[in-house]
Amino acid sequence: MIIFEPSWKSYVVETTEPIFSIDECNRIIELGQNLPSHDAKIGASRNTTKILEKDHKIRLTNVSWIPFNQASWMYARLERWMHIINNKHMGFYQLQIGEHAQFTMYSKKHHYDWHTDSSVEFSKTCPVRKVSMSILLNDPKKFKGGELQLIDKKKSMILKQGYAIFFASFIAHRVLPVKKGTRTSLTMWFGGPPLT
Repeated sequence: MIIFEPSWKSYVVETTEPIFSIDECNRIIELGQNLPSHDAKIGASRNTTKILEKDHKIRLTNVSWIPFNQASWMYARLERWMHIINNKHMGFYQLQIGEHAQFTMYSKKHHYDWHTDSSVEFSKTCPVRKVSMSILLNDPKKFKGGELQLIDKKKSMILKQGYAIFFASFIAHRVLPVKKGTRTSLTMWFGGPPLT
């Protein structure tokens, strides 16, 4: 027997309204810029003994981690949207917020080559990442380049300020090099028990 999923189900969902207003985006940007910033690394999750590495050919950007207690209003909004998107489109079991949100600044020539947000080894991330989300925080007129691309799509994902894209964490994606200005985004992962 072949089971056909309804056409409204998808592992890639763009919001049709903003998750955060322009003022709220600016508030998140201010918070992110005031937190310790790090040259982003690649590799396994922080929950493993494997050392994370820097490889600027693959990833060049600066990141900050937003503590839960400094933005509870933001996390409450993200959790609500996570459930809306998951219930309407994806259907993953026991989805939850299990990691801090990542505030990311891509300046000129900053990029992140093809990668996935989940590992084939479930021990690498706990909870297992199931859904990834990216929100554009600043005005897209403030930068050129820096487009998000998903391997399943043949086009760049063009987001408006405050809007998000949710996608299954096992889908390969990349951020093209920024050509001018600075792109700021908020990245979040939602996980749970191994994929069900």
